[in-house]
Amino acid sequence: MASDPKVHLFEEVAKHNEVKDCWLIINGKVYDVTPFMDDHPGGDEVLLAAVGKDATNDFEDVGHSDSAREMMDKYYIGEIDMATVPLKRAYVPPKQASYNPDKTPEFVIKILQFLVPLLILGLAYGVRHYTKEK
Repeated sequence: MASDPKVHLFEEVAKHNEVKDCWLIINGKVYDVTPFMDDHPGGDEVLLAAVGKDATNDFEDVGHSDSAREMMDKYYIGEIDMATVPLKRAYVPPKQASYNPDKTPEFVIKILQFLVPLLILGLAYGVRHYTKEK
């Protein structure tokens, strides 16, 4: 950790609420978890659901391991000015691109949904045709 940590305002941290730019507030500290989005075991949706608020309760409720807590040090970027954190926050859904867990384009999936049944039907027809002649 830095010897003189930077103090961030809540408004500044709340702006970093996307997959490619994600900051979290946990236990009064600010973490830039952007590089960890793809590697998080719970998926990036879990991290995105915790942006724009104090995510301490979310983090503690899960029961993270000691190694997960140690890993946080490399994402630490400063402290939060707790006076700027609102006590209550209206829910604002995080900005996020449509998520595709297997990273394949959606049109490929749609094509496969059409082609696989046709392939099975063609295979069944071919088997019936060749077994009928013999």
